Amino acid sequence: MAFVWRTGRAMARQLREVRAVLFDRDDTLIRDVPRYNGDPTLVRPIPGAAEAVSRVRAAGLRTGIVSNQSGIGRGFVSHMQVRRVNTRVDQLLGPFDTWQYCPHAPADACACRKPAPGLVLRAAEALGVTPQQVVLIGDIGSDVQAAQAAGAVGILVPSSRTLRGEIRDAPLIAWSLAEAVDIVLASVGAGATAHVAGARP
Repeated sequence: MAFVWRTGRAMARQLREVRAVLFDRDDTLIRDVPRYNGDPTLVRPIPGAAEAVSRVRAAGLRTGIVSNQSGIGRGFVSHMQVRRVNTRVDQLLGPFDTWQYCPHAPADACACRKPAPGLVLRAAEALGVTPQQVVLIGDIGSDVQAAQAAGAVGILVPSSRTLRGEIRDAPLIAWSLAEAVDIVLASVGAGATAHVAGARP
């Protein structure tokens, strides 16, 4: 199935200037583990994730992960456990140029938990790019909303957790991680015109 593009030429122009790709972690790059994974032996990459991330690096783009890890704030896992899981992801799919995660519970009302823009802004700063030069690929609406709040581009890759309303509201949808990377690389390679031929101005 082809991707869905519901926005106009402004986003196409922004995509051509992309210098970094951020990924959500759970259900975007690796399988989500119920009740918050603190065990690196349970890390299982999404099929095709290694190839997709490798293609981004081969194109000369920076990479990073931005992830809500409220299990820390809820008391289910520790910072150390989350870092060990992240290290395992780096071993299987990395190394990523930056890792940014939010340890807060939703009730903390922090500025970093997606859909707030904090993680995206911190990642952009760490990578030496502007938020407008960033794409965030994730599987739920808060990923796209965090990107938009930061001034970045968000691409939704629906998973079993994605709500229908999140799909309806997303401006840019890919039906696989590989397809999301295709969108980015074609745009960066000055191929964006083909993607937006039918887009609204």
